[in-house]
Amino acid sequence: MSHTAELIAVGTELLLGNIANTDAQTLSRELSALGINVYYHTVVGDNPERLRKAVDIARSRADVIITTGGLGPTCDDLTKTVLAEAFGKKLVYNEEAARRMEAYFRKLHPDTGRMTENNYQQAYLPEGCTPFQNDWGTAPGCGFEAGGVRVVMLPGPPSECGPMFRARAIPFLAGLTDGVIVNRSLRIFGMGESAVESRLREQMNAMTNPTLAPYAKEGEVELRITAKADTEEEARALIAPVEADIRARFGPLVYGADVPSLEAVCLKLLKEQGLTLGTAESLTGGLAAKRFTDLPGASAVFRGGVVSYTDQVKEHVLGVSRTLLEEYGAVSEPVARAMAEGARKVLGCDLAAALTGVAGPDSDDRGNPVGLVYAALAWEGGVHVKAIHAAGPRARVRTVSASWAFDLIRRKLEGLPLN
Repeated sequence: MSHTAELIAVGTELLLGNIANTDAQTLSRELSALGINVYYHTVVGDNPERLRKAVDIARSRADVIITTGGLGPTCDDLTKTVLAEAFGKKLVYNEEAARRMEAYFRKLHPDTGRMTENNYQQAYLPEGCTPFQNDWGTAPGCGFEAGGVRVVMLPGPPSECGPMFRARAIPFLAGLTDGVIVNRSLRIFGMGESAVESRLREQMNAMTNPTLAPYAKEGEVELRITAKADTEEEARALIAPVEADIRARFGPLVYGADVPSLEAVCLKLLKEQGLTLGTAESLTGGLAAKRFTDLPGASAVFRGGVVSYTDQVKEHVLGVSRTLLEEYGAVSEPVARAMAEGARKVLGCDLAAALTGVAGPDSDDRGNPVGLVYAALAWEGGVHVKAIHAAGPRARVRTVSASWAFDLIRRKLEGLPLN
């Protein structure tokens, strides 16, 4: 049986554009992986009448309703009240939920250990529901079934919503799908979504089980293979030849399967090979170092980074010669090479990545166009420089440039061509 879901995001701040509704993106992808169709996204402000109308519309066209937000302790957190009324349920005090919130506050505020009185309203849940323990915040979620509709209520903060859906809501919804659905995500860097899609269009249109879908990321592409079968083993057997075909088509552009990022792949490889890394960054202003050190465990391999935004820092910290800077300019292959070599020496690391380029919005004083970037990687006995032409606004140029540095590191560590 096919099931349809509607997502209702609650919060005036969403309507005003103060925050982005990233929960909808996360949940849509998770529901797709479960084989549950999502046909509508609704956003409604903190108004009980409008929320009730949205719920009534949703239950007329979907058999799964998932709400995000409106579960907090303030007066405008009204999701539970409205949903309970809409489905004829009373709100009852849940002692276990209250105790868990008290424990959370004691851990969060060891000096006082007390939670304010209004927080206790979060412990009221619809009668007969399945409470969802919140290990990532305070407000518990819940799920219940009424009138042929399954209702799931989740907190709004993305750091709570996504983990709670995966850990609590998926088991609650598991009975809606027959068999097993398995996903495999291949990550591609170095080719745009349209080029990837054009290579695979005929194949994707012909596929039914498994299916193949591209998702554009910032400067890269994710290809998700989804298979449905009676068992996980059978589903993975369906996925395997599709993955093999994609790897054969795109070769080293595929940097991993079911991995979170290029930098995460680099960290794993560096640890496995017992090597250290450093960075020297001009146009990216430390973005590559930031992305790498966002990863838990980065301190085991990362020596440090130099933000060489000016020629003076390139010369006096990294040792780039004044002659190179004057003859070729900061945005050039020779300077990128010298930056990487200098960073490796200054930081005492096995590999050093360097980035210099024009982020925009204007070309530099030598007429180099926006998006021209040189990424360099130095190691004992060698250095490689790659010229990049990154399209888009300033933020995208910087993001893609940092990714190119990681791709050079990844290719070097995997013994792949650096060009």
